[in-house]
Amino acid sequence: VSMQDANWLVDPSRRGTLTGVGAEVTKVDKQVLRALGERLATIAALPVHAETASRWSAMNALRHVKPMVWIDEVPWHEMDVDDELRLQTTSEWSRYHEWEMRKLIYQWEHMPADMVVEPVVWSPLVVHSTGVGLTEDVDIVMTDEASSIVSRHFNVQIRDEDDLEKIKTPIVTHDSAASEQQYERLQEILGGIIEVKKRGVNGFAFWVAPWDHLIRARGVQEALIDLYDRPEFVHKAIDKLVNAYLSALDQFEQLNLLTLNNAYNRVGSGGLGYTDELPQPDYDPAHVRAKDLWGQSAAQIFSTVSPPMHWEFSLQYEVRWLSRFGLTYYGCCDPLHRKMGILEKVPNLRKVSMSPFINIDEAVANVGNRYVFSYKPNPAVFAEDIWHLDRARHELETVLDKAKAHGCVVEVIMKDVSTLRYQPQRLWEWARMAAELTQRYGD
Repeated sequence: VSMQDANWLVDPSRRGTLTGVGAEVTKVDKQVLRALGERLATIAALPVHAETASRWSAMNALRHVKPMVWIDEVPWHEMDVDDELRLQTTSEWSRYHEWEMRKLIYQWEHMPADMVVEPVVWSPLVVHSTGVGLTEDVDIVMTDEASSIVSRHFNVQIRDEDDLEKIKTPIVTHDSAASEQQYERLQEILGGIIEVKKRGVNGFAFWVAPWDHLIRARGVQEALIDLYDRPEFVHKAIDKLVNAYLSALDQFEQLNLLTLNNAYNRVGSGGLGYTDELPQPDYDPAHVRAKDLWGQSAAQIFSTVSPPMHWEFSLQYEVRWLSRFGLTYYGCCDPLHRKMGILEKVPNLRKVSMSPFINIDEAVANVGNRYVFSYKPNPAVFAEDIWHLDRARHELETVLDKAKAHGCVVEVIMKDVSTLRYQPQRLWEWARMAAELTQRYGD
């Protein structure tokens, strides 16, 4: 399996490959990529980006700035207007880079919020892994064939302790020749227009959520019943899976495949990772370590599991992963407002996800100013027949008022947008509203 960002640690159903590196890039493809590179370079030269990056860094240091707004996980198949996202290149390699640049330009022009455009195009290292042995067997139901967002039913593959042998220790390798070939190809096309840099494993590749992975092989209902019926079985399964992740991390360090994620990188299910606290003071640019990076984890399936059981069967194992990193983020769509007591045990925890399903009064009181309050507005508002921007504004304003009253440091993350009813303007309008509203809450 060949992966761009080792996202097999996250979701074994997604294989982020980039093939066709050796294929000839046509003259037209080069012209398209160069034009997009020129547009990106022009946008990145705007002074506002340095100012925005500085505010992200201040927020991540728990200083009170205006709540930062970030938009991610949007239904790109619904977003095209006037062919802005229509791919014009032909080879898979060219289309990969064209798509990445077009999305950045589109987001900046229509829904920037507090995004930052850096003057760089990334050339990913070619990393291979044998994986952890669990590939999902799944039944899928689709409501929109153009969308990658589907409903899944996981077929049980792990039934007893013998089946735990299916969990394997991954073997990670790096095809340095292919990595260099990719870099030289991109440098040939974009050199002199915008900086090209190699990128190893970083960012969302470190979204390690063992339970998100395990339920794909064990089943949701079965796994939750196991907590009561077969606790020792659960401990063995999670222990083995986390050991596999840690082995991969060791190999990433040994093979020198890590890249810093303290800039324009998404951290966990939250916003950008700009910070002056990473890398560590003894950082060696020639060899990035896990402790120079942000780490992240979650146990979304534990939303209704008590704090003691969450610690016993999940968090104590996730801490083994999180403790390897310099700063950490925890949570996703799970309501964590009543679990801050156990989250205090997470080393270097800096940001905590707060989903739309929290009790906001308890959440702001329990988080206070000790962590970044990574708030997720409910994206369901975009899916209704009639678009209610005023209601979305009122909901966000209510949360921000209560967070400010308790001294919370807040980021607002609009994510998991399954549909906009093919009206991308809904998200554009939300972005403008959120940007204007959050300006009122800065010190």
